[in-house]
Amino acid sequence: MLGKMIGYIGCYTLLLLSNSNAFIFKGSSFRGHFTLNNQKDDNMSCIDKSTFPKDMQSSLSRRNAFKRSLQTGTAGIISLTSKVGPANASSKSRTENYPIQRSEREWAYVLSGQQYNILRQGGTERPNSSILEGEERDGVYKCAACATSLFDSKQKFHSGTGWPSFAESIKDGVEIEDVNVMQKNLVGAELRCSSCGGHLGDVFMDGFLYVNTPAFKSGKRFCIDGAALVFEPSDGSTKVFGDTPPPKRNELPSFLEPPKINSRAIGS
Repeated sequence: MLGKMIGYIGCYTLLLLSNSNAFIFKGSSFRGHFTLNNQKDDNMSCIDKSTFPKDMQSSLSRRNAFKRSLQTGTAGIISLTSKVGPANASSKSRTENYPIQRSEREWAYVLSGQQYNILRQGGTERPNSSILEGEERDGVYKCAACATSLFDSKQKFHSGTGWPSFAESIKDGVEIEDVNVMQKNLVGAELRCSSCGGHLGDVFMDGFLYVNTPAFKSGKRFCIDGAALVFEPSDGSTKVFGDTPPPKRNELPSFLEPPKINSRAIGS
């Protein structure tokens, strides 16, 4: 176990030293989306990158260089443990071969803007922006696009990353991207709804870091965008949509709040 932890720390350190702002990190263990301005690679393919500012072009170059090194430079190691993974998930259609299909225009109509960005375009929400991150009641988390059951509340835990996290998914509810072992351990694997192909988030093999949680036993952390989910409480109360922001909290701790002044009646 100690050797495995050292290995993870070493890999994460190398990534941090790469100094690439093309990554979006998620919490203590980065989530690993290779995104820029919340857009997946498939959305960047049709854009003339020469029109980008030089610093943005440099970020894209560093990202591509890292991905090439991940795919080729480590091929010898990967081949010892697993077959080389298929093309990036971004190249796979979110419509073909899924039981529930709609045109993109229909999806844009039935989903909110944030839901569509995440589920259909592979976007990423800001940390601590979903009310479901703090949800602790018993119930089931379903796909916001097609109502497929994805996660049981018993598998939910607080990872400290700012995104709803689960140790396991409901059987046959979630599709996990088929990638090689190296990539899965370093940058995670994409998660999709197995019914409609909607993007949900990513899974990481760092569950052992979360002691006294269900993830410690499963060894996995399903890091999910809250807006992709709808929570149905087991007590039959109102559904909670994950694209709802959490309630505002007091910005100042109680000991820094100004004292309350009690009004007194005149002449008392």
